Amino acid sequence: MSSAPPIATLPTYEQAAAVVAGCAARLRKTQPPEECVELDAAAGRVLARAICADRDQPPFARSTRDGFACCSADANAHAFMAVAGATRAGEAPAGPLPNGAAWEIMTGAPVPAGADTVVMLEHVEESDGRVRLLPQRAVHVGDNIVPQGAEARAGNELLSAGAVITFAQIALAAACGHAVVDVYRRPRVAILATGDEIVPVNAEPAPGQIRNSNAPMLAAMVAAAGGEPWVLPTAADDAQVLDESLAQAAQADVLLITGGVSAGKFDLVEPALARAGAHFHFTGVHIQPGKPLVFGELPVSGAETDKNENGTKCFFGLPGNPVSSAVTFLLFAAPMLGALGGRNQSGPRFALARLAADTEKHGRPGLTRFLPASCTFDASAGKFPEVRLIPWQGSGDIAALARSNCFLVIPEEINRIPAGEIVRILLF
Repeated sequence: MSSAPPIATLPTYEQAAAVVAGCAARLRKTQPPEECVELDAAAGRVLARAICADRDQPPFARSTRDGFACCSADANAHAFMAVAGATRAGEAPAGPLPNGAAWEIMTGAPVPAGADTVVMLEHVEESDGRVRLLPQRAVHVGDNIVPQGAEARAGNELLSAGAVITFAQIALAAACGHAVVDVYRRPRVAILATGDEIVPVNAEPAPGQIRNSNAPMLAAMVAAAGGEPWVLPTAADDAQVLDESLAQAAQADVLLITGGVSAGKFDLVEPALARAGAHFHFTGVHIQPGKPLVFGELPVSGAETDKNENGTKCFFGLPGNPVSSAVTFLLFAAPMLGALGGRNQSGPRFALARLAADTEKHGRPGLTRFLPASCTFDASAGKFPEVRLIPWQGSGDIAALARSNCFLVIPEEINRIPAGEIVRILLF
């Protein structure tokens, strides 16, 4: 297999992202398989079938306040009105409102026919079963009332397929009577950490060894991106072991490999992928950290062919340093998993923030940099979030990564950014 091209020929982040997006669109010729899950287990899943309103929402004109339903014209006359009855939330709608009368009503209760406003409890004077609007107050038609069907009409599509289910979508599904929902099957993602220096998390490392932090980190990131993580045994820097590991990973929908993708003597992942029939889309990107990223497709064969109409599955060879793995996963692998999992929106999450302190660009020129940073989201009106860099010791600094909640993006043509500038950040 030929060596990686020189840096001058590597794609930029934008070019590489476009390659991944194009591959995702091609691999997603058909929607993923569906399955049915209980609503209380649906958080984080992707909706496979639209949710429609089973009845008007709200199903009746609903009061948003405790108070008295009446005609606005009667209330604004500031004369006493007889209280003709009362309705609590959960009770059936009352009959028509008698002329000139008021109806005591609780928040969430149906408004009686004939009433066009609800006067708040604290805005009335009560006396001997009668109420009147305080003289200094005025009401309008529709005050404190949500009309029947104002939120949705029966049969309206409220949530489309491809939406990620969070607490809000669960509430909506419950309101429409969905005790179970149809979701897309999550893509199964094989995670293979490589390297002779890697030992299990519960092991005591010998001199020169490190614990396997990448596999559990990526498993958590895969789950957050909508995939089903499958952590494989760590592979030593040995051609036969790598070949066997790649064969084992054949049952996955996507393969993530960490380590062994640089240009060192024992970086054996690319040759192993080549022996497995890989087609490489690119073998490096103009970014730091994460420059050695490898992306391509592997052929599927045997029983897997029946499950894969495209004939290939994608792989990502992520750099072994944890910060590099995290950056490249967020930029490239997460969007791929989102697309394969049926998500409507699956791109990286970028945002704007104001830089807290001057930033000098260090490292190789011509690379877009993604630096560990912490962003504070100020609740004050009109203020941008404020971001500041986290001191770090390079792409192996897990402690700095753990103190971060985003990456500051420094474009390749920029060498210095002064404090106060609006910058782009990549959110976790």
